[in-house]
Amino acid sequence: MNNYDELVDSSVLDNTIKNLTDHGFIVEVVDTGSQALEKIKTIIPKDVSVMNGSSTTLNQIGFVEYLKSTDHGWNNIHANIIAETDKEKQSKLRKESVLSDFYLGSAHAVSETGEILIASASGSQLPHLVFTSQNVILVISTKKVTKDLSEAMNRIDEHVVPLEDQRMKGVGYPGTVYSKLLVIKSEPAMMGRKFRVIFVKENLGF
Repeated sequence: MNNYDELVDSSVLDNTIKNLTDHGFIVEVVDTGSQALEKIKTIIPKDVSVMNGSSTTLNQIGFVEYLKSTDHGWNNIHANIIAETDKEKQSKLRKESVLSDFYLGSAHAVSETGEILIASASGSQLPHLVFTSQNVILVISTKKVTKDLSEAMNRIDEHVVPLEDQRMKGVGYPGTVYSKLLVIKSEPAMMGRKFRVIFVKENLGF
């Protein structure tokens, strides 16, 4: 049985970084979640719009709390959505959020061969990831690296979904289901986007 919480060794990580880089992704590695947060602060300039997806990892590194502050000088799109009480206007804001300058999230698995996998129930974060946001930053624990695409999909089915189901039930929901699975194989240069992966050598997220 796979130990999905075990950090990969340096040789596997190095190979993964090479393959991701060959596929057009910008890859950086840090040792801790706090270092990942500091890295994010240096990447995102003031006076830009920032949207984030629901992410245990972003919570754990302190990004969600930092985004709620006013220290960064960013336009916090998620806060604007939450602050809107009119349901129709809030729904419109959610749809417009896909045009954010920066989108931050995590991933559920990354194959050593250079694919990034993200499962979603609603699919609300997927436009950011595939097209609309000019800058994407994914913070990913190195425990999420798998041998290949097949093992990455197994990681989601066998590990991530049961944990997310348990988490959702713990906060009063009936459970979880992922209706959409995104496999990002590359980021073509012609897109003109910056798609960053920040690997963290810590046990973060599911």
